[in-house]
Order: sequence, then structure tokens, then C-alpha cells
Amino acid sequence: MEKFIKITSSIVPLKIENIDTDQIIPARFLKATSKEGFGDNLFRDWRYDKNGNPVKDFVLNNPNYKGSILVAGKNFGSGSSREHAAWALAGYGFKVVVSSFFADIFKNNAMNNCVLPVIVSENFLKEIFESVDKDPKTELTVDLENQQITNRTIGKSEHFEINSYKRECFLKGFDDIDYLLNNKEKIEEYERVRR
Repeated sequence: MEKFIKITSSIVPLKIENIDTDQIIPARFLKATSKEGFGDNLFRDWRYDKNGNPVKDFVLNNPNYKGSILVAGKNFGSGSSREHAAWALAGYGFKVVVSSFFADIFKNNAMNNCVLPVIVSENFLKEIFESVDKDPKTELTVDLENQQITNRTIGKSEHFEINSYKRECFLKGFDDIDYLLNNKEKIEEYERVRR
């Protein structure tokens, strides 16, 4: 896992509320056990028509919008608990998803797969969408160390919350196993004292 301290990126705005995991990655793609290739089918039924041709009006097919930050409407990641949704977002290249609300299981799956879910207020989310409507090159800065997200177009920032354990893992580039191995001496000392 790469260290995540701060990122500045243009954004991909997805102004849809209540996006569930079946819309993020349709169930027919869940047969694979490797994470490879899931990004190709991210939002598959919105990105492509029945013949496999790109849907011109869908935001991921719009060349004006690029970046490693997806900004979505309220209630992102609801529905089934499939981890494949996080695999698809990471596979596509998203490092951050911003919304005003995430389903809990999705939020944890995202963090376990190197995608940072950032919860902002409804008003801050609205301002991001307004900024990108005016300028498709709108950038956000996500500063994990200070737990702050900034809309660089209007210069406004907001604090966001994150589990302290997951924050440490992101900052150090650890997955759960790396974290345990990094604390091996403390664990061994605890075991020694407890005998």
C-alpha cells in the first residue's frame, strides 16, 4: 500500500444520490477472485450501452473530467456488502471518494482497499458541484494528516473524520498485516508479560 498524506487533484463529479454497490460494479462481474480488471467495469451499466459502446453523456466518458477524486451524491455505497465495489474504484484509479454520507460496510471496504472515503457536509458537497459546473478543472486538496479537504476554486476548507487506526495505516502505507508486523515487538512484550 502506498502512503497517503496529501493529494491535490481535479475531480470527477457524479451528481447522483443513493448509488449502490450494484451500480458501482454489477453482480455479473463478481465471479473473479482477483482484483485485476474491475476498474474496466466500474459503473458498467451507466458507462456503456447494451452493445458495449460508451454512453456519451456519462461523466466517466467525458474528457473534461479527469482525476483521482470521485465526488458523488449523498448515500454512496449502499446495498450489498461486496468488496468488489472498492476494487473497481481503486482499479479505475480513484484514491478518494467524497460524499456527504457513505454506507458503513462500503466505507470500511474502501479503506481496506486504499480508497479514502471523505465525508463532507451537504453544503460543502453542493459547493464542490457548483465549482465544477463553472470550471471542470476544479481541484480539491485532501490533507489526511490534518484531516482537511479544500475546494481550491473557492478556497474553502472543511474538517473530516476518520478512524484513527485507519488514518495511521494510510499515513504509513500499511495494510492490516503490515500494521501488526510493525507492532510485533509490542505484541510479543504483551504476551511475555501476560504469561
